Amino acid sequence: MSKHLMSENVYTPAGGIMIAGSCLQTVFPEAFEKLTAMVDEVYELCLEETHVNMAVTKIAAILGTGQVTHMIFASVDRSPHCTQMHYIMHEIERTLKEHIPVEHYVISEGKLICVSEKAIDLSKSLARLTQMI
Repeated sequence: MSKHLMSENVYTPAGGIMIAGSCLQTVFPEAFEKLTAMVDEVYELCLEETHVNMAVTKIAAILGTGQVTHMIFASVDRSPHCTQMHYIMHEIERTLKEHIPVEHYVISEGKLICVSEKAIDLSKSLARLTQMI
């Protein structure tokens, strides 16, 4: 069972956690189940209703407790709101000294796809993408 990230106390998350787009469980239940098997706790986040900067602050505070050992970000592919979820750790890593293992996944046509850090970085630069095309 997932919990709503923005309404949880920052001291609640512990161990391996997944932060998933709130629609993921409904839209792709089989892929969602595979991902939940990889973590201890699941938190849902919708960046259509929560500004990404609020999520950055919340997740940074959670990581600051030192209770989270591993994190997965998971979203549906091609959603402009969900894509922002994969940028959160880049924002946090600019300020936090401690790092934990982080994985990124998108579900595309029902398939679970692991997203590389390079792809996330590249997706933030339309100019670089345009030059590559």
